Amino acid sequence: MASGKYDKYLSSDIEKHQEMFGEAFNSGDADAVNSMYTEDAVGVWDPGVPLTGQARRDRVKEFMSYGPTVDAKVLQTLVTGDTALLIVEWSMETKNADGKPEHLEGVAMDVLQRGEDGHWRYVIDHPYGVSGPRTAEEAAGA
Repeated sequence: MASGKYDKYLSSDIEKHQEMFGEAFNSGDADAVNSMYTEDAVGVWDPGVPLTGQARRDRVKEFMSYGPTVDAKVLQTLVTGDTALLIVEWSMETKNADGKPEHLEGVAMDVLQRGEDGHWRYVIDHPYGVSGPRTAEEAAGA
């Protein structure tokens, strides 16, 4: 990946990745957040709805338009070669599609890959990975 204006959010130190993601996320800049993913990454920004490619990037932009802020703590980091698994406890204040305040929280399972440039990026971002709900029907309360 070419270097660019969002490189300040990328880290070659896996221990700093979550902090940098929080800065990008809390900046409100969807492009900064999207820069932290591999091109073909999977994101589950809505429980039970994995998205890739342009659909994932568009969902990030839509979600960021609600003005969310996140606070997160890495509970566990496992690294082998250029692959890492992060277990992250997080909470978020945002607004729903109707503009009403909403509190979200969970325990994420995130898989990251170190690119040729040495920076870690999400391959799989699953905020509800450990905490559920696990399907779109469960999320809807069905």
